[in-house]
Amino acid sequence: MNQKITKIDIFIINKCKKLLFPFSRFAIFIVYFWFGILKVFSLSPANPLVAVLLENTLRGVSFDTFIVAFGVFEMIIAIVFIMPKLARLAIFLLFLHLITTFMPLVFVPMATWQSFMVPTIEGQYIIKNLLIIAVAILISSNLNSFKENKC
Repeated sequence: MNQKITKIDIFIINKCKKLLFPFSRFAIFIVYFWFGILKVFSLSPANPLVAVLLENTLRGVSFDTFIVAFGVFEMIIAIVFIMPKLARLAIFLLFLHLITTFMPLVFVPMATWQSFMVPTIEGQYIIKNLLIIAVAILISSNLNSFKENKC
């Protein structure tokens, strides 16, 4: 019985290794493209938070122009991420974007924190981006791998 469990375990691990990079890229693609297109069509539930952040940081910039550009930027990140040969560019763009997504935690605390270390739903939405960072680090750690570049 123990050998059968070990074989199943090894089988599952090997399948996960094969799916790791394609699924990681696809997951980032889906999240970024979907959230980006919602911004382009003014349907994103994040728009009010972005508007407040913009007012607190770049007062002279039109929200309507900014939100469309930001949405398009997210969609570009998504598209670049599914192209393995552009992984370095994708990760660079992703980290530029993530800097801006964490800004409300500092610049709009009334919308992101209920109290010390207790985030609002918007704060939770931002903090979950740590998972995207973890996936990007995983992809980055294998950029020189021949096999990964074929994904």
